[in-house]
Amino acid sequence: MAWNIPGKKNNGGSRGSDRNPWKPGGSGRGGGGGGAFDGLLDSLRGLFGGGGGGPLRWIGIALVIWLAFSSFTLIGEQQRGVVLRFGQAVRVMQPGPHFKAPWPIERVVKVNATSIRTFSNTVPVLTRDENIVVVSLNVQYRVGDPELFLFGTRDAARVLEQVAQGVVREQVGRSDLDTVLGARGPLSALAAKQLQDSLDIYRTGLIVTELNLQDARPPEEVKPAFDAVNSAQQVQESLVNEARAYAARIVPEARGEAARTRTVAEGYKTATIARATGDAARFSLLLDEYRNAPEVTRKRLWLETVQQVLAGNRKVIGGDGRQLIYVPMTGQGRSGSGGDANNNNPPVLPAEVLSPTVDATRDEPGRSQRTPRPTRGEGGTR
Repeated sequence: MAWNIPGKKNNGGSRGSDRNPWKPGGSGRGGGGGGAFDGLLDSLRGLFGGGGGGPLRWIGIALVIWLAFSSFTLIGEQQRGVVLRFGQAVRVMQPGPHFKAPWPIERVVKVNATSIRTFSNTVPVLTRDENIVVVSLNVQYRVGDPELFLFGTRDAARVLEQVAQGVVREQVGRSDLDTVLGARGPLSALAAKQLQDSLDIYRTGLIVTELNLQDARPPEEVKPAFDAVNSAQQVQESLVNEARAYAARIVPEARGEAARTRTVAEGYKTATIARATGDAARFSLLLDEYRNAPEVTRKRLWLETVQQVLAGNRKVIGGDGRQLIYVPMTGQGRSGSGGDANNNNPPVLPAEVLSPTVDATRDEPGRSQRTPRPTRGEGGTR
């Protein structure tokens, strides 16, 4: 520009100096001063060789601004920044502001490392007992190592999908159908552990947070047959449970009845032995008494025997000498030839024996001279 010719005094008395836009000024708005902004422009003008340079000066300013913005990067809260120096990973930036070498020396690849990613799929699997089931799996994972996630494998997410399907097929293939349908929790835990080990071996940088086997069902082509088998198994389980309940109820009752019978038998045994021992002792005492007083002992035994017999017989009461009244005792009116074993009743005799026709007015000569009834004892008859 004409007003900024090297070698001339821009602030002198020439007329061209009046056209200089970069006038030195004071600190206020008046007087043509630009304040701090003018001072900054003066510094930049001095940096790029005074007032000369033209477009190069603005190119330099733009370059400085570009370098400043290229060297600064901001990493979000959910992100991690992988710094590449000439294409090689050198460090990982944590959330916050950071500085780096300008491009193309260094560049930053930002990876979302905290968000949970999901993979779901349905795969047909053959169980150990040769049944085909359709298993629905759901995998939740996140990025644990951003550097391995970017450069450990070609496609970490694709590797996880393939490995997850293979792990589920392996775990289900080692189990039978009942386990797959009713106990998928342990299978899910084993599959998650094996999946994480495989991802670590393949250097994917991923961390499995959860693996669920949400559903397992037979294919639609065999679903009616499968439902029939399942219904039969439920009926079988119901019958088995009923049988176990019956056994749990009847076995204690049988054991209690057996214990009661055993106790009764032991009591009967003890009572019978005690009775037999007492009868033997009584017979020994009676024998001693009979040897000391035969007549008295014989008479006492005869009276006791008659009393015992009459106490157990039916009663016949005579009236005016022509009519007999038969009075059966309690428990003695039943018919039959045998007696009651519990009540020690004698056999039931015919009516003509129980109620014979007797003439009470007939005088029996020599009635007082009847032969006495025999009694128990050594003497036989009296």
